[in-house]
Amino acid sequence: MRYAVAPTPREGYTLGMKTAISIPNDVFTEAERLTRRLQKSRSQLYTDAVREYLARHDPDTVTDVLNRVSETVDSRADPIVSAAGRRLLKRVEW
Repeated sequence: MRYAVAPTPREGYTLGMKTAISIPNDVFTEAERLTRRLQKSRSQLYTDAVREYLARHDPDTVTDVLNRVSETVDSRADPIVSAAGRRLLKRVEW
């Protein structure tokens, strides 16, 4: 049987895709501690972690965030910094 669209995964007690991963024991132990401290489920912790990783490593997302930050920065020259720069440059032999 062919589907025009991929079939939706069977829904169980959780929404979304289930997957199995292998991680080192020490990472698992630390993650378990963090789930208890944050009062989150293991699934929520791993979902949040993967989302954050994806956001940090997607060049377009990083660029968008940097652009938004740079729009809030006052780009006018600070008169005190400019004066200090001029004084410093006058002492440099060209």
